[in-house]
Amino acid sequence: MRSPQMKNIFVVGLDDFHLAQLEAVEGADNYRFHSLISYREIKCGSDFPVRELLEHTAQTLTAFDGTVDAVIGYWDFPVSTVLPIIRRQVGLGGPSLVAVLKCEHKYWSRLIQEEVVPELIPPFQKINPFAAEAPTQCSLDYPFWIKPVKSVLSHLGFLVRNREEFEQSLEKIRSHIGRYAEPFNLILNHAELPAEIERVDGYYCIAEGLISRGRQCTLEGYVCKGRVQVYGVIDSLREGRHCSSFSRYQYPSSLPPEVQQRMIEATAKVLLRTGYDQAPFNIEFYWDEEQDSIHLLEINTRISKSHCSLFKMVDGEYHHQVMIDLALGREPSFPHRQGEFALAAKFMLRRHRDGRVVRVPDRAQIEELKQTFPGSELLLNVCPGIRLSELLDQDSYSYELADLFIGAAGPRQLEQRYQAALSLLPFEIEERGGTA
Repeated sequence: MRSPQMKNIFVVGLDDFHLAQLEAVEGADNYRFHSLISYREIKCGSDFPVRELLEHTAQTLTAFDGTVDAVIGYWDFPVSTVLPIIRRQVGLGGPSLVAVLKCEHKYWSRLIQEEVVPELIPPFQKINPFAAEAPTQCSLDYPFWIKPVKSVLSHLGFLVRNREEFEQSLEKIRSHIGRYAEPFNLILNHAELPAEIERVDGYYCIAEGLISRGRQCTLEGYVCKGRVQVYGVIDSLREGRHCSSFSRYQYPSSLPPEVQQRMIEATAKVLLRTGYDQAPFNIEFYWDEEQDSIHLLEINTRISKSHCSLFKMVDGEYHHQVMIDLALGREPSFPHRQGEFALAAKFMLRRHRDGRVVRVPDRAQIEELKQTFPGSELLLNVCPGIRLSELLDQDSYSYELADLFIGAAGPRQLEQRYQAALSLLPFEIEERGGTA
């Protein structure tokens, strides 16, 4: 017989890695986690089954023999944007779909930001990639970035330095944008949109001037009853030809406190204007140290799953706890610096050329890693036999082989542990000319 305090929490996109983290949060003995749809079903197919998901969730939750206390998710599209629709189906609270779209629709979000923090955003313009006149109608100076109004992980995002690159980018976008555009349009159909936004559907792109000079960071926080609270700032380091691929996330941030405070104040202005409430968020900024200027990159209406282990190692708790508290209608109470390590990072092990995977670390090698560096974790994204160019939703310039989470007493030890960990994790990628 379960305790009457037992809460039924349904998870959209549940996977084993994060289920273990959910079951480790404080108070988890009082939670029962249910998979509303698995990660593989919602994220790993050739398309995103949004229509089927919404039909399935409505039937599942209605037929459930018990209370439906919360519906949560920690993945990006389409999970973060379907949550308001699912919650509305069963009468649960949370942010409205319109408020979520004001953050997640990249063009609409820029319009909101332009109203309240115009000094923090680049020049931008909507682009119809299917319009023959698109290259001539763009008024931005080269170079600029172009990306769909909805995608993830810089997928179909391109640096454009001249007319030739612009036309090449548009050709690639036209070929692949439908994977996101079609399901995003289904979600847009559930909201009452202003006429200007209704015309800018999932098949549109946004072109933006460059703001990526300096140091990048992410603020993790939440809005509860109209109050914006930030509980962590994480540094984001990039690599690659255009510095467009993340190499690591490192927590806590080394940015000056006064710079972090300016970002927090800007975050509050933007989120309160959107009407977003009773849910977590993460928001990305750049700080140009030379000019002492900050710029806002984008808003995500979810916790970052990439940062969960970092919070556990440094603060002593996975920040799934924030998401759960808010979904259950509670004010979060998140610990601060109560973890085992002073510093933690997620390293993204990347490759910038295509090839076929021959070998990845086996279970014994991963276990050796965990024994050598307690608290560390490895999440593999590839398996033997797969060609890297077959991976879904990669950025436009690299392939992510695995994610390594590791903690340390400080920056020097972190770098030493990272290099030592790499020696324990063999990857072999076969190229046409041999094996690397």
